[in-house]
Order: sequence, then structure tokens, then C-alpha cells
Amino acid sequence: MEAYDVAIIGAGAAGLSVTAVAAQLGLRVALIERGRMGGDCLNTGCVPSKALLAAAHAAQSARAAGRLGLRIAEPDVDWNAVQAHVRGVIEAIAPMDSVARFTALGADVMQGTARFIARDALEVVLPDGLRRLTARRIVIAAGGRPRIPDLPGLEAVPHLTHEQIFEVTPRPEHLLILGGGPIGLEMAQAHAALGCRVTVVQRSRIGGHDDPELVDGLRTALRAGGVTLMEDAPVAAVEPGPTLVLADGRRIAGSHLLVATGRLPNIETLGLEAGGVRAGPDGIATDAGLRSPTNRRVYAVGDIADPAGIGPRQFTHVGSYHAGIVVRRALFRLPARLDYAALPRVIYTDPELAQVGLTEAEARAAGHRDIRILRWPLAENDRAQAERRPEGLVKLVVSARGRVLGAGIVAPHAGEMIGTWTLAISQGTKLSALAGMIVPYPTLAEAGKRAAGTLFTARLFSDTTRWLVRQLARLP
Repeated sequence: MEAYDVAIIGAGAAGLSVTAVAAQLGLRVALIERGRMGGDCLNTGCVPSKALLAAAHAAQSARAAGRLGLRIAEPDVDWNAVQAHVRGVIEAIAPMDSVARFTALGADVMQGTARFIARDALEVVLPDGLRRLTARRIVIAAGGRPRIPDLPGLEAVPHLTHEQIFEVTPRPEHLLILGGGPIGLEMAQAHAALGCRVTVVQRSRIGGHDDPELVDGLRTALRAGGVTLMEDAPVAAVEPGPTLVLADGRRIAGSHLLVATGRLPNIETLGLEAGGVRAGPDGIATDAGLRSPTNRRVYAVGDIADPAGIGPRQFTHVGSYHAGIVVRRALFRLPARLDYAALPRVIYTDPELAQVGLTEAEARAAGHRDIRILRWPLAENDRAQAERRPEGLVKLVVSARGRVLGAGIVAPHAGEMIGTWTLAISQGTKLSALAGMIVPYPTLAEAGKRAAGTLFTARLFSDTTRWLVRQLARLP
């Protein structure tokens, strides 16, 4: 068998990050990928979805130009050209994730399916045969796939997931979306803005893990953009059409059905039993440092990792974060463990909904006492008014000692604004420092500074402060 220092299963965001560092450090690295290099993010996830959203937002901006005194005709959406744009974005980024690049870095890239044959050994099924290898460390970054709900009739009805939605031709006439999470909402707004009729059906409320006050703003924007939202509407069955049959008997018919109801880890083909690696329905069990407790040679990163007491987090940036932890632990033998206290998340609609840390409900449930909720509406932000986009809100959850526990923003480009609050939470920055920072005028970022400043407004204009200023005024 060939011997390697590190073997990585999966060439998505997490696996590529580990590979790049290990190879450049001079280790002998095997990178194994059975599908396309770049994984879900590049080919069927983050990249194509944001490219499609860019086209959708441009179309919607043209429609809304009247608010600025401009008269622009209704956009003529060339569906084939939009799809070519999406493919072009993927092609522009693909070289960074390619076999050629990682081979040049020093990795041995194998395009096949890997499975354990021993605790330290893998067998790779290639198009032209088998390769067997051993590795001192094995990193599983095999990712996940769409979770298909067990609904009567669904199996017999043609349906899409995010893996096929970007290749649908011709343009869907009426897209039904089962699921009101980030993927469902992003695809709903994108397709509605590009001329499709769209209905989202969600068993509870949309954005179920997000702050309800912020979701309200997103809900309003989605409806204004033509998306029909059906919340608290569990589906009982699926019929040809496709048609969703709701639990209350209503039937919703469309031309296409997108299933966006979560993800499953890709663990079935890995031969984990032979490797002594424990896994469950949510992924590969690890400790807080992403190491398998049943095989200390093995680490899991990205969507497939299920850290004890923490659970999986299915974001591309989490995969990169995981890679950093594994590099420190497995390569440099340094202590490192997960800390999601400052983990940001974004729904890339327009406006975007960005959050980091605890929501108001989570802070109260966690037992934080005397928390303060600070708000600043975009209606009181000059940049938002100048662009005639006054809908939105910054909301901060602050401890009694003036530390930021959580922040949420619903606003254009909220994902670009949340970084300040991610740093504040991770570094324990005092709110007084954030309220006192200098930000350019006019920017949407001022709304966050103003929200922070509201904590001190009552103190500034208190009776005690007024008395002090009157006394100081008497000095020569």
C-alpha cells in the first residue's frame, strides 16, 4: 500500500482548505473526490445561487428605479443567458479548486470513491481500477446531500433539489418550493424576480431559526417581490402535476417542485465500520476538536461533522473554520476546539438577513438576566433614505455588563455589515467602544453604531448628567 501523512476524503470547501495547508507544509497528501472538484459550494450551492441572485437583484432594481425618478422598461429576462451567466461564474472560480491547482501544490489527487478497509487504510475505486493507501491522519470532508422528506407520493413525482435547479429549461412557469429555510427563500426570490410565479410552502414559519422580528422584514420584502408564502402549512402528500396536498386538504399545483428541506450527511459509502468510526443520522461523531472518539487517526470537517453536544453546522464558512481547527490539532499538535459563539449566518435575499451570536429568544432561554435589546431602524439612516431603501433594522442583544451577545441585521448587504459584530462577540468588545467608533458618513454601518449608542442615551441625558453640565457651565 502507498503511505501518506494525510488523506482527505472530499474536495469541497473544508477538504480543499485542509489539503492546501498540508501540501504546502511538505506533507505527503492524498485528496480523494468522487464527484466534481469544489464540491457542493462551487457547483450546486453557494456560487451558482449567488450568481442567480445577482441577476435577480439586477432585474428587481430596474423595476424599482422609479423610486429614484427613473423610468426603465420591464426587464426582458433571457433565461438561457441567465443560466449562461451562472455557468460562467462557476467556470471563473473553478480553476482555484481544480485538480491541476492541487496537484501543483503537491497533493496526489484521486478522482474516485473512498472507503475504509482498516482503521488507517482506505481503498479508492477509480475509473480504471483500485488504489489502496494508508495514512497517519484521515480527514473526512465528504459533505452532504439534499434531505428528501418521506411524503406519500413524492417519490413518484418529478422534483428538483438545489443540485438540479440551476439547469432547469425552460424557465419554470410556477415553481413550488417545499421548505422555507435559506435555500428555499433565496431561490424563491431569485425565480420570482426573474419572471416565475413562486409559492413557498413551510410547515411552520419561514426562517424558523432566525429572530422573528427580523424575519418580519424579510417576509414583507418577499411578498412585495411577488412570492406567495404559505406558513404553518404542513404537507400531507404529493400528487402528479406537481401538486402539494396540505394537511388541511388544500391543493397547490405548479409546473415544477423544488424540495429544500435540509441535508443528510454522505456517510453510506465510506465503510465507517471497517474504520472504527462512529456516526449517526446527523453525521460523523467527533469531540469539540473534530476528532473521532472511536478512531483517533480520523477527523471530520464540514457538513458531515457532528460534534458532541454541539451538532452540525451547514455553512461553507464553517467548513473553512473546521479546516483551521484540524490543521492546528492534526498537523501542529496544538490544542483547538470549536467555539460557535460568534458564528455568523446570512440569508442572501434582498434585503439580506444576517445574524451572529444569540437571538433575543436564545439569550433569554440561556438564562442571561437583565439583557438589553437595542434597535436602530434604517428609516433613521441617511444612506438608506438617500437610496430610498428605508426598510430594515439593526437589533443588538446586550448583556447587563454591556457585552454584545448577539446581533441581527435585515438590510441591503447585511452580510457585509455583520462582520463588525462577529468580531465584537469573539473579542468581548465593550459596547462603549463600538458606540464610539468612527464610521464613514453616509453608510448603512452607521445604523449599527447608532444602535449601540442607544444604551448610553438615557445615561447621557439623565437628571444627574444635566445637573453636572449646569455646574460645569458656571466655570470660567
